[in-house]
Amino acid sequence: MKRFFTLAAALLLPLMAQAQAQKPLTAQQYLDRMAKQKALKGTLLGVTVRGADGKTLASCNQDLRLTPASNLKLITTGCALHQFGADYRFETRLGYTGCIDGDGTLHGDLYIIGGGDPTTGAGDKISTPADALFGQWEKLLRQAGIKRIDGRIIGNGHSYEGHLEHASWNYDDLGTYYGAGMNALCFYENAIDFDVSATREGEPVSFVQTYPETPWAHTGNYSFTGPAGSGNSLYLFTTDLAPYAELRGTFAVDRDPKTEHFANKYGDLSCSFEFFKSLQADSLEVTGGYARVNRSGRIEGPDFVPQESAGTPEVFIGRTKSPKLEDIARETNWRSDNFYAEALLRAMGEKETGYAVYDSCAVARKNVLDQLKLSTDGIQLVDGSGLSRANYVSARWLADFLDAMKKSPAFPAFLSSLPAPGQGTLKVVKLGEGADKVRMKSGSMNGVLCYSGYILDEEGNPSITFSILTNNAVAPMREVRAALAGFLDFLLSL
Repeated sequence: MKRFFTLAAALLLPLMAQAQAQKPLTAQQYLDRMAKQKALKGTLLGVTVRGADGKTLASCNQDLRLTPASNLKLITTGCALHQFGADYRFETRLGYTGCIDGDGTLHGDLYIIGGGDPTTGAGDKISTPADALFGQWEKLLRQAGIKRIDGRIIGNGHSYEGHLEHASWNYDDLGTYYGAGMNALCFYENAIDFDVSATREGEPVSFVQTYPETPWAHTGNYSFTGPAGSGNSLYLFTTDLAPYAELRGTFAVDRDPKTEHFANKYGDLSCSFEFFKSLQADSLEVTGGYARVNRSGRIEGPDFVPQESAGTPEVFIGRTKSPKLEDIARETNWRSDNFYAEALLRAMGEKETGYAVYDSCAVARKNVLDQLKLSTDGIQLVDGSGLSRANYVSARWLADFLDAMKKSPAFPAFLSSLPAPGQGTLKVVKLGEGADKVRMKSGSMNGVLCYSGYILDEEGNPSITFSILTNNAVAPMREVRAALAGFLDFLLSL
């Protein structure tokens, strides 16, 4: 009998091993295997995955503080929607000093008073085209009886105090379109477009500024055409301290011509200048030209000589409004728009404290997080876009935030602001069956790739909340992306 049981056990062991081998992996087992992949070797990895019941399905270093890159936009858009509501609109007002005589001449200055609208002249699918917006402003002038202005068009974004950019942003980012910064009046997302092309190797790159015009600015060209295969390292180094910039870096001789987008540090002046040109084209004379209100509250024209202190309009003739906040939040997350994200954070600070400096914005954001019952202990949030490498959050905290947003009245708008794989900045994310059930935000910069969001059930409700953060990756980003996509595919199969 003993020999029989011994023989039976010997026969069953392979079957038992086969059954164990066929047993489905758990999410934790898959994650443990993923963490050992070559693409993630030596990478700092933080992961939290939860079910709808709040139970953890998988985790790895979930309290490790990591740089989230543009995953921070989840926090910015969520907090802004919670604070303002999905239907909130920014306002830009027009007013004037002086008086209008019987012939319709305004003897005074026309002010464009910025209210933080980041979509002014932005040129994207949600913003009013610049010529249509200027048409609305001109209509307000004519309704007020103004046919001629014996004065200036003055752009005033002075209500947003402080620097245009966050002090922790990298120096080479400050001249890029994604590091433009803002005050309360901007134009074209405070960007300028340059058409660049290679010349002969070792000679300066050819560039032509195309839009918008900035006749007050001077750009020095210190760039070079590089050897074949050397790529594109063009940067515009600029500042709001003076209307001067330098184009530096190289552009390979074998690269096709392209349009580069750089930063315009005088968006308020661009706004007044473009409106001035529009009025002139429509035969509404403006004798005093265009100007802006500088940081000290004084009027400054294209010669940048400070003049008198800015006046307070005695009469406001009307206002225009931005798209709804839910549309701006969606554009922010779909395109990962740094400018829009910073505008939302600055608006939070202005509304909550009366100041739009970054320290005040931090107070405003903390107050919203307190309302969502989220502690900020152990994390560091410094800007709104995630451009700063001084932001530190954990995967657990980001998952906590995403779960807290599910209880916010703004959650439907927040959820609809998140793209699915194949949409927006997720075009390069390829998932299998059920990919349309994923709603998430990507975040990337050199050595960083992060995905955080939800997997939805058949009714469109979140069934899984996840945050996957990777830092210090040195493998090609496509390999890191493939590893994370594989994990998301596995979660879809649960």
